[in-house]
Amino acid sequence: MKQWQQIIVKKNYTLLETMQVIDASSLQFAVVVDDEQHLLGTVTDGDIRRGILRGEGLDVSIDEVMNTTPITALAGQKPYKYKQLMQKKKLKQLPIVDSAKQLIDIVFFDKWQNIGENKNSVILMLGGLGTRLRPLTNDVPKPMLKVGNKPIVETIVDSFKQHGYTNFIFSVNYKKEMIQEYFQDGEPFGISIEYIEEQKRMGTAGALSLLKERPVAPFFVMNGDLLTQINFDQLMQFHKEHEAIATMCVREYEFQIPYGVIETNGANLVNIKEKPIHRSFINAGIYVLSPEVLDFIPQSEFYDMPTLFEQLMARGKKTAAFPIHEYWLDIGQMDDFYRANEEFGRLDI
Repeated sequence: MKQWQQIIVKKNYTLLETMQVIDASSLQFAVVVDDEQHLLGTVTDGDIRRGILRGEGLDVSIDEVMNTTPITALAGQKPYKYKQLMQKKKLKQLPIVDSAKQLIDIVFFDKWQNIGENKNSVILMLGGLGTRLRPLTNDVPKPMLKVGNKPIVETIVDSFKQHGYTNFIFSVNYKKEMIQEYFQDGEPFGISIEYIEEQKRMGTAGALSLLKERPVAPFFVMNGDLLTQINFDQLMQFHKEHEAIATMCVREYEFQIPYGVIETNGANLVNIKEKPIHRSFINAGIYVLSPEVLDFIPQSEFYDMPTLFEQLMARGKKTAAFPIHEYWLDIGQMDDFYRANEEFGRLDI
């Protein structure tokens, strides 16, 4: 079976089933065909996540979110023609069809590129006091608490390394020596690490004003107390596709009101919803920022990431939300820490 044949789905596939096909391949893409292999549409990870943001459930049919008018090319042309079209249209993949619209092949632009390490920086916020995890954090900074057999932050580093991201900046404060002694310059872990040291609490955005050099490409910012299975390549691609200045990862959070909720029209009772479930998106503590965002961060002041996003939106700058459906856990309290250790052994993190 050719590689592209692994990413064929039928239109009755659900969002979840299609996302599993995309995640199982390295191609970040799927094609939707009928029983005769006629091309019906294409689907990217971003298409699915945009559907989730619109309120689509993971059980809806993929034809609700697929691109029904993808750019295609006729079979039988010279390869350089395909390359020219992909460069002109900024395509990462190009379905090749015959005159009857049957799918013959898929060309990926990566075949013309030298694929190597991702140069985007990863900034990890590791300076928090971890007060809600005391007494565990009396002697150990929270990112160095062990989940499984290694510190939380080492697991985060390994997750980024799986996607080729090896340039790290650690923002440290509380018991910083333990972090610096363990990781050193990163060489023992196959990465490079620079340190920025907060002399006071500066928040998840304020610490970025301490960067020694301005990044030249979009960069990640992530809290150092998270475990997740998200694909960081998909996150970076989503940020670029939306031409956003800043992208925030969001997680759906639901809670049930333990009472019947009454709807009225004036004095008239019009509906009763018994113990309804409310769903909202919450900040997941993972971001992609373009370098120009740094122009909006005050120097050496406490400044949190939500405040930064509020300012960017108020100034008309384009921001994006990347919905996380993968495993995600904020190890903020003792119950979360115990849960992380229980789940870690059966998760591929």
